[in-house]
Amino acid sequence: MIRISTSWMYQQSLSSILNQQSATAVTQNQVSSGQRINLASDDPGGATQVVSLNHVLADAAQYTSNINDANARLSTESSTLASFNSLLNQARSMAIQGINGTLSNADRQDMATQLGQIRAQLVQLANTTDANNNALFAGTSTTTTPFVLNSDGSVTYNGNSDNQMTAIGSGLRIPNSDAGSGLFMNIPAGNGSFVASAAAGNTGSLLVGANSVTNTTAWNAATAAGPVNYAITFDAAGNWTASDVNHGNATVATGTYKDGGSISFNGMSIALSGTPAAGDSVSVQSGQTQNVFATLTNMVNALNDTGSNNAQLSNTLSRQIESLDQAQNQVSATQTDVGGRLNRLTQQQSNYSNLTLTYQTVLSGVQDTNLASAISQLSLQSTALQASMQTFAKMQGMSLFNYIH
Repeated sequence: MIRISTSWMYQQSLSSILNQQSATAVTQNQVSSGQRINLASDDPGGATQVVSLNHVLADAAQYTSNINDANARLSTESSTLASFNSLLNQARSMAIQGINGTLSNADRQDMATQLGQIRAQLVQLANTTDANNNALFAGTSTTTTPFVLNSDGSVTYNGNSDNQMTAIGSGLRIPNSDAGSGLFMNIPAGNGSFVASAAAGNTGSLLVGANSVTNTTAWNAATAAGPVNYAITFDAAGNWTASDVNHGNATVATGTYKDGGSISFNGMSIALSGTPAAGDSVSVQSGQTQNVFATLTNMVNALNDTGSNNAQLSNTLSRQIESLDQAQNQVSATQTDVGGRLNRLTQQQSNYSNLTLTYQTVLSGVQDTNLASAISQLSLQSTALQASMQTFAKMQGMSLFNYIH
C-alpha cells in the first residue's frame, strides 16, 4: 500500500499553482509590453540576437544624425559660396569699369568705396557659422571669427588648414566644410601659373594684357628648378630683353616689341599694347599666391591713388581681375565638390533608411509578441490556474470524517 502524506500533497499542489502563476505572469507581461523577450531568460538565443540588432540600429541612428548635421553645414556652405561668388562678379565688373580712362577722380573714389563695402561683405561671409555657432571656414579651429579685417585693409586668418570631418559610416568620413586657408587665402596669383606685372615706375603707356602658358613642356622645364623671376626691359629702339633675376640677370630671351603683339619665351606668352619708354619693364614671377581680400584691397588702393596715371591704374586693375578669376575658379571648384558631397550624404542617408527598416523588421520578428497567440495562451493559462486553485481549495476541506456517518 502506498501512502501519500497530506503535507506532500499540499506541497505538490502549491508548487503546481506557483508554476502556473509564473507562466501566466510571463504571458501577461508579453501581452502588456508587446515584447516576447523581456528578460534574457525568456529566450537566451533570441536575447543575444536582439542585443546585436539594437547595436546595428543604434549605429545607423548615430550615423544618420551625423549625416543630418553634415548636410546642414554643407548646405550652408553652398549658399554662402554662391553669395561670395556673386560679390566677386560685382567686383570684377567694377574693375573692368575702372580700367576706363575717362573716369574722374571722384568716380574712382566712389568705386573704391563700393569695393571696400564688397570686401567687408566678403569677410562677413567668410565668417559664416552653422546652427551651433561654429565657423564654417575656420578648419578644425574652435575660433568663431576666423577672418579679421584690419584697419589697413589686410585680412588676418585665425583658423587652420584642416577640414572638419564627419563619420557617416564605419571607416567612412567626409569633410563637412572647407578651411578658409585654401579657399580664400592661398590662391594662385595672376593667371594661376605666373604674374606678369608692369613696373609701378614705368613712364610710358605700356599695358600688360592677357597672358598664359602656351607650351607646357617648355614652361615645366623653365620652372623645374623652382619659381621663375624674370625682368623684361625695353630700350629706346623698342627692343626687349628678358633677364633671369634669380641667376644674376642672365639673358633668357630678346626680341623687338610690337604694339598690340606679344612676347613669348620659355613656354609663356604675354600680350602687350601701348608704347614703353626706355627703361620701362615688366616682371614675370611664378609661384605667387594672393588672398581674395588682398585683391580687393589692391583695387581700392589703386583707385584711391589719384597720383597714378591711366596706364598704371589699368595695369593694376588688370592684374587684380586675373586674381579675381583665380578666386572664382577656386570658389566654383569648391561649390562643385560640396555638391558632390551633398549627393553622397543623400545616398548614404537613403542606405541607412533602408537598413533601419530592414533591421527593425527583423528585430520585430525576434522580439515582438504575437498578440493573438499570446492572448489565447493567456486565456488558457488563466483558466487552468483558476481550476487548479479551486481544486486545491476543495482538497484543503476534504477529511475522512466527512464520509463517516
